[in-house]
Amino acid sequence: MNRRDVVVVGVPIDSLGKHGGTELAPAALREQGIVEILGAREGGDLDVRIVGTERDPESGIVGYPTVVSTCEGVRDGLAPLIRGGAFPVVLGGCCTLVPGVAAALRAADPGPAGLAYIDGHLDLYDGRTSPTGEAADVPLAVAVGHGDPALISLGPAVPMIEPRHVALLAHRDTDEARSYGSVMPGDLGIGVSLDCAEVQSAGPGAVGAEAASRLADAAGRFWLSIDVDVMSDGAFPSTPVKQPGGLEVEELVALTRPLAEHPACAGLNLMCYDVDMDDAERSSARALVELARRLVATSG
Repeated sequence: MNRRDVVVVGVPIDSLGKHGGTELAPAALREQGIVEILGAREGGDLDVRIVGTERDPESGIVGYPTVVSTCEGVRDGLAPLIRGGAFPVVLGGCCTLVPGVAAALRAADPGPAGLAYIDGHLDLYDGRTSPTGEAADVPLAVAVGHGDPALISLGPAVPMIEPRHVALLAHRDTDEARSYGSVMPGDLGIGVSLDCAEVQSAGPGAVGAEAASRLADAAGRFWLSIDVDVMSDGAFPSTPVKQPGGLEVEELVALTRPLAEHPACAGLNLMCYDVDMDDAERSSARALVELARRLVATSG
């Protein structure tokens, strides 16, 4: 296929609602040369930020007004790029960006869109069941039409992503999420849900290839969302929510490369790298740039 028009766009947000952490990630990745290494165009940072540490009494979400405005900003910033045929590589920031991406896909083209959601967490809480109230707990639920009315209606239709057009892969918090009352993937009709052990058992490469083919056939196009907390702590220590287990780097590459390379892939995001947790040599930033290179530089 023709070489993609790769555009790097930053979304400097942290669902904690205060400066630091994942908010600093786009700048740190640029300092490591991600734009040049990917052979990409520079799309700059979107003018978004999550501010406020109080949990909104009505929505249950921390920094709620700025969460809504952030998702609107992501939608409005990405939709013209997608409509124009660009392949955005979106640098988070935290998972709060995902509803904005889903809205952008549908705003750019009202037809169906799929979502490959590669994450250590289900992210299916709502403002009532989330143990923290952080918007990073709810993004996949919002994208498939479950949650706060203002957020689920960011796009031209509800749901923004049909649940059957989702592949939810490599999560490992099912028991914890169920204990807090979160809905489960099957409750929402999510098309594919495989936890980390199932992905490893089936073979990450085979799982990724099957997911890419399924999403392309069902929806015609899809987005690839990667949360670095899908990796083990040894593979990627600079992410705030720790869990046992996780994918190793080579497993993540095997899982995501068939998705990133597929012609139906409309773009991807990398999220939840916490700069404040990195070492002085920025080892995690360099590792994330290398991951992006292996996915994007080979997909053009």
